[in-house]
Amino acid sequence: MPVRNQQVAAYAFLQEMYEDAFFPDHLVDKGKAILLRLCERIEAQQPTDLTALYALTEAATEQFNALEADFDAAGSEIETVAREDIGEGFHVVATAYGFTEADPEKLIGVRNW
Repeated sequence: MPVRNQQVAAYAFLQEMYEDAFFPDHLVDKGKAILLRLCERIEAQQPTDLTALYALTEAATEQFNALEADFDAAGSEIETVAREDIGEGFHVVATAYGFTEADPEKLIGVRNW
């Protein structure tokens, strides 16, 4: 199901990671897909409060946690640049769906990276 929110559909997720050869594009693609699936889940479930939103972002963050092993195997890692780029992506998603008061740290609070 394509994302209907035009703000996130047009957003260049994880652009800093794509621009840095340290991060393999095929793995960054997987990260971008996680963020787009998060958008799809938000559109399908339509969370009405931050608690419901954080439940969705927690599940997406767990997917990034699992992806970290793939980065390690490729000689890369989810480090400072990646953390900031991923965190920004989560914040863009939250604000695009009207959750402007979402705490950027809580959006990715269960991260292992």
